[in-house]
Amino acid sequence: MTTLIINIKELVQIREAGINKVSGKDMKVLPRLKNAFLLIENDLIADYGMMKNLPKINADNTIDATEKLVLPTWCDSHTHIVFAGNREQEFVARINGASYEEIANNGGGILNSAKKLQETSEDDLYQQSAKRLEEVMQLGTGAVEIKSGYGLTLDAELKMLRVIKKLNKNYPIEIKSTFLGAHAIPTEFNKNSSGYVDFVIETILPKVAEEKLAEFIDVFCETGYFTVDDTNKLLTAAKEYGLIPKIHVNQFTAIGGVQAGVEHNALSVDHLEVMRNEDIEVLKNSNTMPVALPLCSHFLSIPYTPARKLIDKGLPLALATDFNPGSTPSGNMNQVVSEACIKMNMTPEEAINAATINGAYAMNVQKTHGSITIGKKANLIITKEVPSIGFLPYAFGSNNIDIVLINGIVVTL
Repeated sequence: MTTLIINIKELVQIREAGINKVSGKDMKVLPRLKNAFLLIENDLIADYGMMKNLPKINADNTIDATEKLVLPTWCDSHTHIVFAGNREQEFVARINGASYEEIANNGGGILNSAKKLQETSEDDLYQQSAKRLEEVMQLGTGAVEIKSGYGLTLDAELKMLRVIKKLNKNYPIEIKSTFLGAHAIPTEFNKNSSGYVDFVIETILPKVAEEKLAEFIDVFCETGYFTVDDTNKLLTAAKEYGLIPKIHVNQFTAIGGVQAGVEHNALSVDHLEVMRNEDIEVLKNSNTMPVALPLCSHFLSIPYTPARKLIDKGLPLALATDFNPGSTPSGNMNQVVSEACIKMNMTPEEAINAATINGAYAMNVQKTHGSITIGKKANLIITKEVPSIGFLPYAFGSNNIDIVLINGIVVTL
């Protein structure tokens, strides 16, 4: 089947094959083509160019994008979409003065979500998660990473990962699965992080690998959660099973997690709200992608990742939602792009690069997603009639998406 998009006001993020990420000053460059067409054959981008050079094509479907922009769908490389219930009570508690750490110490936070998930059937968990996945697809996300980590027992972690696998089977969106067994320390381990990590390594990890339920491994390397030694032990064990590291670091404190991530050649280090000069320096000349989660900063009223400092030092940066029930109950990548511009002083070009090509790199789908490139998946956002790229983050409260295509098919859920 062929689909032809014509009269595109601007075709955004056009790249030659082989460009996997952009860094530093190159993040300000967002290649565009005005008055363009784009041809889709089956699920792939087959051709694009200027309207004046449009060849005669007998397409099965034609979409007129007059006064509209076309760009690749968002690549959300950090989410916790599979969870049970919600935590609005904690939201109210924070309004009344409780901190995230205080809530966690009183049995809330991740342990609260874990209790709910352990009590939820796999089918119910799937149905709840499928609704969230459909929502983010309609909001323009065309590739998403989903973590476990709200199970914290063998059965519950496997349940989460099996739900992720089922979502991947039943929906056209690209889904990457991450095993985050070391998300918090269960109550029965009495704050013994090392003992729980041993349990994860000896009991859960082999089953995850046996059932091929994850591509990535994650750990919350943070004060009060898991130490650098815990992180090194877990990532070393996971390497034996071929799992690629993607780790939570520097959300509240800097304890050496970035260095551990780079040492283990992590695909990404995520959060980075607290960054020291030595953390930035160690990321230079590494293959590790820094990932910022601005909606988490917004929701918890904590500092934002110092994007300007990272980019001005020549580093790349990706943006993701952190969609989860406790600190970011939103999977809206459009708002992420806006927050990056408004609160992190990123230009629209930098933010879109961070949410597309760099996001694709941060979840290892850069060869198929993240840019308008011949041969890549036809995962596209067609905006409503807008004056410019800058209008998308500027109009932060409006839905400026008209059509989303995933694998060349219009999303209608």
